[in-house]
Amino acid sequence: MDLIYMKSFLEVARCQSFTKAAENLGYVQSSVTAQIQKLESEYGVVLFERFGRTMRLTSAGEQLRDTFVRILEIYDDSKRLIARQAKGNLEIGTIESLMAFFLPPVFHRFLQSFPEINLQVNEINEANILQSIRSGLLDLGILLDRPIVDDDIESIAIRKEPLVLVAKPEHPLCSADQVSIAELDGQFLIVTEQGCTYRAAFERLLGQHGVTYHIHHEFGSLEAIKQCVGYGLGIALVPHIAVTRELTDRRLVALPFTHPDITFFTQIVHHKKKWLNPAVRHLIELLTETGNTTLASAQSS
Repeated sequence: MDLIYMKSFLEVARCQSFTKAAENLGYVQSSVTAQIQKLESEYGVVLFERFGRTMRLTSAGEQLRDTFVRILEIYDDSKRLIARQAKGNLEIGTIESLMAFFLPPVFHRFLQSFPEINLQVNEINEANILQSIRSGLLDLGILLDRPIVDDDIESIAIRKEPLVLVAKPEHPLCSADQVSIAELDGQFLIVTEQGCTYRAAFERLLGQHGVTYHIHHEFGSLEAIKQCVGYGLGIALVPHIAVTRELTDRRLVALPFTHPDITFFTQIVHHKKKWLNPAVRHLIELLTETGNTTLASAQSS
């Protein structure tokens, strides 16, 4: 039996009118009449009777009304249960800077809606995130890269992520109005690990312009990179979100250096063939909303 028939029956019973019920449901009256007739035929009873201009349920109709109400309540409960996807694992891959400075409040909000979901967050580099998405090991990836174009991967850019070249406040390049690529010749760099997309883009840019540089230290920790820069051991290219507090406190300064080849975006990635259950869709919505809010806040400040 079609649930639509039950809903139509209950609306007719509530309105005591085929015409009014049809208007409320958005059907033509003949359609509602046909649905009630099919119910009466299936159960072998008369569901409504008329007394002059008054229409009311028969005793059989009253019994079916109570039964149909219970059936529809159970149906609605089942939809809520499945939509909530109350239990299960959600495998996510991301990078350190986003995990440390962007994702925690998003995950907090997500778990308020899906408290029984077990979030498994794996901190890996961008290349491994993409490979794990392709192989189905991850449900979602959240990474920092230039726009991703891939036959197997869907990418959702949620915001442009500024990268800044930071130094200690006394660094000689701080006094420049604009730092050119050539002025970076001979600099000591504090860098992230191999496989980091923005490190690779920066080194590629320097190489294309014949700029020599020295890698002083290589770390997987942004905190270690910031400490080394603060002690004058070199300069570093890092996401702005990772050094907001240090820039505000003037423990580090952002050098006046920009280049279109190091324009990056925070992106959500998933396999194009993956079914996005309600929990995954909700997380994507939260990430997009937070990304847009953070970007608007940064632009207004």
